Amino acid sequence: METEGRIGEYLRARRELMRPEDVGLSDLGRGRTLGLRREELAMLAGISTDYYLRLELGRDQHPSEHVLEALARALQLDEDATAHLHQLARPKRRRRRFPDHPERVQPGIRQLLATWSDTPAYVQSRFLDVLAANPLACALSPVYRPGVNVLRALFLDPGVREYYRDWEKITSGTVGTLRELAGPDVDDPRLTDLVGELSVRSELFRRLWARQDVRARRCGSSIIDHPQVGPLELRFEKLSISGANGQLLVVKHAEPGSPTAQSLALLASMIAKTDHLGERTRKSLERSAEHGHVPEEERGE
Repeated sequence: METEGRIGEYLRARRELMRPEDVGLSDLGRGRTLGLRREELAMLAGISTDYYLRLELGRDQHPSEHVLEALARALQLDEDATAHLHQLARPKRRRRRFPDHPERVQPGIRQLLATWSDTPAYVQSRFLDVLAANPLACALSPVYRPGVNVLRALFLDPGVREYYRDWEKITSGTVGTLRELAGPDVDDPRLTDLVGELSVRSELFRRLWARQDVRARRCGSSIIDHPQVGPLELRFEKLSISGANGQLLVVKHAEPGSPTAQSLALLASMIAKTDHLGERTRKSLERSAEHGHVPEEERGE
């Protein structure tokens, strides 16, 4: 898709989501029209209908900052969506492509993850692939395990929905996050493959993606219904990793002294105990191999 077509597609999607009553207009006699009419939005933005039509059809490639701000106000866009509109309206230029080989996480970041034994944390790519995670994040939810794409898991894995009490809110927000992270570079092959697959396999994703919501959620909260330790009310922070092609460090944490903090500590202790038993078993096998025998509990039938 050409850059000049994207702003028109975005304007049309947002216009069709607006209700006349949201802007003080009557809904009488509108027939089957979706959202606002073009002439209504043009009036609200203070521009001519003909000029707005050229924008929506992609015939005007360089709207002024003044026009963009007027359209953002008329469409009631928030700060993130307004910034996205400005990005779409920038003159077309060659964008830097990211390499096709698998993304790597900086060794220092991996080391940092390993030291946070009581804090779930993981690294995600700009296309929401989990690239690295500490043991507590892996135990928190199957979504946060390396190799998993967060969006694909949320929409296509039926077991994942049981973990999230506010699943509808999370799925909607995550779709908006993907669009914000991708920015105007929506023709990246990895993004088009992911969006294409999800659009075919999930009608809900297809509807949410068509809305063109943009959400730069760098912090927030969610509730995870964990099968072992019960409900966990966790906040999250997303921190940009410098020089890492849009990678984010995602950290989950609980209110100090809260029931969730106690449950999270219990889950961490369960992981530590499992790791300790696994290490004991490994050392036992190594000692047995040195003496030429295998303990009875490790023998096959």
